[in-house]
Amino acid sequence: MIMTPFRDRFLCRSRFVRLLALAASLVCLAAGPVSAVPRQAIPAKAAVVMDSAGAVLYAKFPHAKLAPASTVKLVTAMVAIDHLDPAQTVRISKNASRVRSIDPRVCPDEEMTVSDLLHLALMKSVNSAAVALAEAAAGNERDFAVMMNRKAQEIGARETLFANASGLPQGKQYTTASDLARILQAAICYPLIREILGKRMHLIRTAAGRELFLESSNDLLWLEQNMIGGKTGYTGNARHCFVAAINSDKGPLYTAVLGARSRRNLWKSTLLLAEMGMAAEMKATRGEYPLSRMVIK
Repeated sequence: MIMTPFRDRFLCRSRFVRLLALAASLVCLAAGPVSAVPRQAIPAKAAVVMDSAGAVLYAKFPHAKLAPASTVKLVTAMVAIDHLDPAQTVRISKNASRVRSIDPRVCPDEEMTVSDLLHLALMKSVNSAAVALAEAAAGNERDFAVMMNRKAQEIGARETLFANASGLPQGKQYTTASDLARILQAAICYPLIREILGKRMHLIRTAAGRELFLESSNDLLWLEQNMIGGKTGYTGNARHCFVAAINSDKGPLYTAVLGARSRRNLWKSTLLLAEMGMAAEMKATRGEYPLSRMVIK
């Protein structure tokens, strides 16, 4: 693939148009005090914002067990790094290459590094990359899912169950908004995961010379300057999902949104949650009320 000198500097037209539309729609968020925002203002099935100490600042059905979609790839990445060297070369199996996935596709017998596969899985949600990581770490995806569930328990995500490495609908698989925020908090403690989640664009060059240009599926990396990073997800059952880490004066805030009906609602919900979290921190600092009063269950 031939790269133009400007491709890594500017947004594609479609993304630029989406961001302009989103920015315009967010003007209304400043119309009223965030502490008074009702549950219905978060257009999703479940949502939560949590501070770096684990205190919940706002929640909407935080313990509802819902389909996680590709947000499971955060745990896939952690388990892969626990067992594999990022520089290690992985040969893509026919099984992994045939998994239903989005572009860019990986090819059978193609060789890629663990780091390459992590970029594909976390930046673009390439399902075949997640399966390739699972096979490299555990031999097969079923055994890898056992390792993922063990990892979830270790980090305190005890209302979560995984069936595969990709998040595709399969068997019994669920998480909660509360658990998802904890999962991201654990994930960004891995320097490589934090680095990848914070990238807008990345270029992969495979051993065979193929070039894959990646643009993060996280639109808020272009819109929110305090964004540390996040992971998107979507299936027909799960709808739109997103978990994010956003810097505040008091440290990172972790937001999780499950079951939004559109990407625009996903981004709006995330930014509103972050604003609510920051407002709660400020009011708690002034002693106006304890943080727990922001929680709506």
